[in-house]
Amino acid sequence: MSDAKLRLYNTLTRTKEDFVPIDRENVRLYVCGPTVYDFAHIGNARPVIVFDVLFRLLRHLYGADHVTYVRNITDVDDKINARAARNYPGLPLNEAIRKVTEETNAQFQADVKALGCLEPTFQPRATEHIDAMKAMIERLIDLDVAYVAEGHVLFSPKRMAARVKSPRYGALARRSLDEMLAGARVDVASYKEDEMDFVLWKPSKPGEPGWPSPSGIDGLGRPGWHIECSAMSMAKLLEPFGGGLKCDDPQKNVFDIHAGGIDLVFPHHENEIAQSCCAFGTERMANIWMHNGFLQVEGRKMSKSEGNFVTINELLNTEKFGGRKWPGEVLRLAMLMTHYRQPIDFSLARLEEAEARIKHWTSVAKTISGAQGFKLEPDSQFLHILTNDLNTVEAIFYVNQLSNEAVTDFRKAKNFIWCLTSLGVLIKDYNRILFISTMIDPSLSEEQKRTALNASLNFISAQDGIRILLKENEKIREVAEASIRFLSGPLSFGEWRSMFDSGTLNSQNEKILARLALIAQKNWAEADRIRDELLAQGIQLKDGKDPATGERVTTWEVKR
Repeated sequence: MSDAKLRLYNTLTRTKEDFVPIDRENVRLYVCGPTVYDFAHIGNARPVIVFDVLFRLLRHLYGADHVTYVRNITDVDDKINARAARNYPGLPLNEAIRKVTEETNAQFQADVKALGCLEPTFQPRATEHIDAMKAMIERLIDLDVAYVAEGHVLFSPKRMAARVKSPRYGALARRSLDEMLAGARVDVASYKEDEMDFVLWKPSKPGEPGWPSPSGIDGLGRPGWHIECSAMSMAKLLEPFGGGLKCDDPQKNVFDIHAGGIDLVFPHHENEIAQSCCAFGTERMANIWMHNGFLQVEGRKMSKSEGNFVTINELLNTEKFGGRKWPGEVLRLAMLMTHYRQPIDFSLARLEEAEARIKHWTSVAKTISGAQGFKLEPDSQFLHILTNDLNTVEAIFYVNQLSNEAVTDFRKAKNFIWCLTSLGVLIKDYNRILFISTMIDPSLSEEQKRTALNASLNFISAQDGIRILLKENEKIREVAEASIRFLSGPLSFGEWRSMFDSGTLNSQNEKILARLALIAQKNWAEADRIRDELLAQGIQLKDGKDPATGERVTTWEVKR
């Protein structure tokens, strides 16, 4: 864990606050995810990228095993129903809905992976937590802040104001009920007690998805939008997990950070707070609320009528924007070049600027990649900048300065690569660099090590650069062959990330050397313990002799 102090802007208090986790052993983050009815547009990418940087930062500060990140998938919604009926008119609606949600979610996962985002700890689906939603709804009815009308269950902000001292409805948006009503598009219905009342549950029409309704309501129904996130965050983040409604201590029903786009402040997040706090008896749903700013495209609001609506997938795989495809890391960096709370103008000029930075950083990184011992070191100045409310703008400026020093200063080189991984750029190539660096035999000369590593890197970019290794000695040829096996794809992304996150690849050479020393001392039991420990991590050791010197050498391979 790091001692760096994290400060975050809290939309609820409109101030920047020191982040103090409720439990340092389990820091909890919830981000509103996609409604899977259509491909995600570039505006949807902004919160995914921004809060991926926050996730990475929290993992560094508190330890990868001590952060829980939940990003939900909304797979029950009127828009999904309409899209399913349009796309698959010949199928029963429920079957068509399943096809739409599966296809759309699969594309979303592929798109955000291409943007360099880590997979969240959990990605709960709304349809998996219907029972939790119903339990919350029944609790709200019992508390008389919700009521049943014509097969619907509605939450009443006015009833809440009369029965609950805190929180005040509208505190997140900083608006009164009258102001919210004036600025909102509300569903006017005869069965509502008040125009501001919002739906927790509604009856399903024939053929639509439906579940048995909460107690006291006949027929099948489905949840409203807002109750979904309250239930999913409860199921994955509260104590005891999945049973927040049963906790005797209300403070156990609060988590650390809730985040999303600024457009969700009202009504979605405001309504989440109201229903969750009433159901759980808390003053807050989350201690800190974070919101990223709006996105425009070339200075205009993105819309299909404007002709500037563009999806992540189109940017990655077509020539719709600027007449060319854009790498995911360029899209990512372009997003991070504006502070997350500020509006962003997503433009061709911004992408070209991001691409130029990426090319420069790649060039510098390849220049320094032959340095011995690629064990990365955190950079204190970078951390100081980034922990100031995710100031990625200043962080990128600092990394640019650091890149110039990294060429001649080995410590700065390791800092530089660490900063890139913290921003989530150049991850693909530098996971490979780190991997290859662990395979280089420590008995090689520094010149030979550099030759082996640089040739492997050339293979990444040129596919045939590694051939130069065949002119070198036997040990370098072994590195070449191992590099080819790895770079040709023997490991899946998930296997690689698991090994990287666990620290296996940074420590195995040290363990192998320690084992050789133990063998020299004839301490067979301890040497076998290290061998078995590595085997449990999926690393199989092979002992042999150096043909030139006769000395014992140990190589390894991934046990498949």
